[in-house]
Amino acid sequence: MSNNQWLIDASHSNVSFTVKHLMITNVRGEFQKFEGAISFDPAKPEATTIEATIDVASISTRDEKRDGHLKSADFFDAEKFPTITFKSKAVKAKGEELAVTGDLTIHGVTKEVVLEVEGPSAPTADPWGNQRVGATASTKIKRDDFGIIWNAALEAGGMLVGNDVKITIDVSLIKQK
Repeated sequence: MSNNQWLIDASHSNVSFTVKHLMITNVRGEFQKFEGAISFDPAKPEATTIEATIDVASISTRDEKRDGHLKSADFFDAEKFPTITFKSKAVKAKGEELAVTGDLTIHGVTKEVVLEVEGPSAPTADPWGNQRVGATASTKIKRDDFGIIWNAALEAGGMLVGNDVKITIDVSLIKQK
């Protein structure tokens, strides 16, 4: 590993999503198991590279029945597609923020997305002698772009589950020695 290698501290990070239910309210969920490595030099943010993997079966919406449905072939099909991956292709600095373009693979389908990244924060020493940085990334996707098309029509019009999904990733990164 280079001296600019940082790993995600999953116990202090979060991968969450928001989607409309019944066209009236947001339902939030998260993935509880994920890992990733980032090559990052604060002096050269455009040279940043990111690779991350999410365990689909770790999905949690605080409702066991809904989580089971989301893991099924109707949605993520976790048995056939056990991971979600992201691999960056280009990074542009936008003031204090970064725009990270990369390939997001969900449900076996790969699409290019742009993560809008707030931060990263200045490197800071933690009480255990590690250097840390933090950042928040967000994007919006359409789930049908990734072949996740299950839905149910509502009597009053509209659909049971929204197509637009907001993704938010809060990461704490630890510099590798």
